[in-house]
Amino acid sequence: MDLHLDLDGPRVRAGLESALRDAISGGRLGPGTPLPSSRALAADLGIARNTVAEAYGQLVAEGWVTAVQGSGTRVAERVAAPGRGASSAETAARGARYDLRPGSPDVSAFPRAAWLRAARRALNQAPFAALDYDDPRGRPELRAALAEYLARARGVRTSVESILVCSGFAQASWLLCHVLRIAGAGTLAIEEYGLPTVHATAVACGLDVRTLPVDGDGARLESAGDAAAVLLTPAHQFPLGVPLAAGRRAQAIAWALAGGRLIIEDDYDGEFRYDRHPLGALQAHAPDHVVYAGTSSKTLAPGLRLAWLVLPPALVEPLVAAKTIADRQTGAIDQLTLAELIASGAYDRHVRRSRLVYRRRRDRLVAALAARAPKARVSGIAAGLHALVTLPPGRTEEEVIAEAAERGLALSGLAMFGAGEPRHAPALVVGYAKPPEHAFTGAVARLAAVLA
Repeated sequence: MDLHLDLDGPRVRAGLESALRDAISGGRLGPGTPLPSSRALAADLGIARNTVAEAYGQLVAEGWVTAVQGSGTRVAERVAAPGRGASSAETAARGARYDLRPGSPDVSAFPRAAWLRAARRALNQAPFAALDYDDPRGRPELRAALAEYLARARGVRTSVESILVCSGFAQASWLLCHVLRIAGAGTLAIEEYGLPTVHATAVACGLDVRTLPVDGDGARLESAGDAAAVLLTPAHQFPLGVPLAAGRRAQAIAWALAGGRLIIEDDYDGEFRYDRHPLGALQAHAPDHVVYAGTSSKTLAPGLRLAWLVLPPALVEPLVAAKTIADRQTGAIDQLTLAELIASGAYDRHVRRSRLVYRRRRDRLVAALAARAPKARVSGIAAGLHALVTLPPGRTEEEVIAEAAERGLALSGLAMFGAGEPRHAPALVVGYAKPPEHAFTGAVARLAAVLA
């Protein structure tokens, strides 16, 4: 291992100790990183082995590194890499035994065996060109599979040519905001509660942000005004958990058609509706004015970094150009594997299994709170991977989150997802999909105890 250490000053041992301290404290050598043997590092630096051994001994005494017979020398686990600016809440959440924050599925349920089979078949069948620089829109195998799946499962009207594969929704939203700004757009309207990163992305791209109030029927479109585009979560609003009512959906389409404007439809968990068939995509009503955004982050795992945009014809060329500059293309092997997973039917089977598991989890959450914390109210439709839990009167989000942290439970309050002044009673956004199955009962029991 080359540590890239610069030994400054006439005192070699002191310079080595200082260089190692700087590398560890600066985060370049993270906790648990194995260090070279004293013999190897001495040979690499051209110094005496005893000098390295003495420097290691001093750093062990100071707590920077650990040395165990037979295991070598490693950066101490308790030495955290500074400079990350982690909040106290984030620090507490990292150490929590149970996690009910929203945003992720149960990654322990990722279909590893099916994914490996699909990867093997995909690689065996892939042409050599698939591993070279390729079409920035994504592999044609995945775009074809997505076109069929989205039409069948979500009612999306598209073609292979209109689909752009992205490295996660974060990149997809940045590309859209960037292209809108380049085209002269000034304002993006977003729901007043949503992902803070969307607001930050729009501002970073030079767009003004206008927030839309959200009530029991979803976003109120009359506030969109002359915005160039509006971003909506019509199937299941995040985080309030309501669908966009039929009248509001029609109003949104009329707003887009009348002004030649754009709707960005974030269908982040549209497959997960538990009390009835999922609402079809808004995109089907106006394909030339709606960008449909989907992702594998909720159905499979966020770590795959696979998302897709179904684009109106006028946006294909500028989005492809922006994608080419951003990262040229998304990883081909994962694209080929997902394409095979969809084509084989394994993706559908996984979604159906997940839908059943998450529906049961939501039912268990609602029942536990009704029995032990009846003053805490669960709202929103039976869908998705999270539930909105309004706190009992007199409780604050900060108080409840702190008390939960003391019990080893990580939670998120509604306020962190608000873009303006709070207009909703204090509440928790509970991600009931995230814990692995063996931890779910314990997580819900602690939540009920805190709210009781």
